[in-house]
Amino acid sequence: MAASLLMLSCSAALAGDAADDDMPRWTLGGFGTLGVAHSNEDQADFTSNALVRGDAGASRRWSVGVDSRVGSQASVEIDRQWSAVLQVVSERTLDNGYRPAVEWAYVQYKVTPDLSLRLGRIALPLFLAGDYRKAGYTVPWVRTPVELYGAIPLASSDGVDASYRWQSGEINHVTQAFLGHADLTLSPVAHVRARRLAGLSNTTTAGALTLRASMLTSMLTVDLAQPLFDGLRAYGDEGEALVRRYELADKRAYVASLGFSYDPGTWFAMGEIGRLNSRSYLGDKSAGYLSVGYRHRNLTPYLVYSASHPNMQTQVDGLDLSQQTAARSAAGAQLNAGLNQLLAAVARQYTVGVGVRWDLHPNYALKLQYDRVTPQQGSTGTFINVQPGFRSGQPIAVLSAALDFVF
Repeated sequence: MAASLLMLSCSAALAGDAADDDMPRWTLGGFGTLGVAHSNEDQADFTSNALVRGDAGASRRWSVGVDSRVGSQASVEIDRQWSAVLQVVSERTLDNGYRPAVEWAYVQYKVTPDLSLRLGRIALPLFLAGDYRKAGYTVPWVRTPVELYGAIPLASSDGVDASYRWQSGEINHVTQAFLGHADLTLSPVAHVRARRLAGLSNTTTAGALTLRASMLTSMLTVDLAQPLFDGLRAYGDEGEALVRRYELADKRAYVASLGFSYDPGTWFAMGEIGRLNSRSYLGDKSAGYLSVGYRHRNLTPYLVYSASHPNMQTQVDGLDLSQQTAARSAAGAQLNAGLNQLLAAVARQYTVGVGVRWDLHPNYALKLQYDRVTPQQGSTGTFINVQPGFRSGQPIAVLSAALDFVF
């Protein structure tokens, strides 16, 4: 929630005396990451998620676009019940720009000290770091594990939510329900639309232990591969059957996740597992990670293992071309290859990573991380800009450095 990041902000009383409860109280702050990443794979590019054009590998030996971003946040507490938050983030986009985008923009009303309502653009509470996933300073690694967090690049939705705080003995809970929709432009001809988005999340805290369980459902449309499906339709009932199975047009998608974090201070352990079923070429897949770290003074060495596994076939026969003319057979073979190329992007991959975080100054952290990423069994994993010479099954080394800061 917004409080996770507001705790990192620096406050300024911009509208009257902060001690006067009748006057609005403003908080201004921000965060950023200056990162660089290198991949030894020259036939594909490493990226943190499908909505960020990472170009470490085939495009560039060293890329600043994978992790670098800057964000600013303003909040105002109007009185004891009403408040508002605006957060803007600038990071690498699919059109190679850094155009600022509104990440959060909502009004909050506290019905009671334990029950609050929000209206506007709100963070999706899908994962442990779902509320602050873009503020690198708040997480131990250079980036959140790409197999899980990259599978759901949507970080916010436009709508309403309700959060209720309650207790069972000494255990604290926050239960959140939300409704909304989301629209993203991938390119001038490709868009993502999530309609009738609804979900439920519960966060439980007991001492050093935090648990979060979340679920989400939405009618999802991604028109990224429209020429392929238009071509399949030209092959009659067989082509229509493939379109119905794999096209992502107003289909009910489901996401569920479960995570834990145990952090007594000198060390931490955390892990999450999630499942996404889009009933389309984006796949039905499970992903998760486990990470441990130890804090010694200003240094925190850590290990992380993450993996993604499809729960569906990622190689299909496609159209039966045995009865087609030579011309239609050649065109159909290209369509079959295109469909299997889409399915190969359903990540079957695991990553073993090791890194260290150095809190070199208050509000500044320098991180170094080495990942060994292995797509498997024909999958292109989480890589993009895949070239014909890409070989699945070969470990890929990714070296990253990042300076995270908050202000």
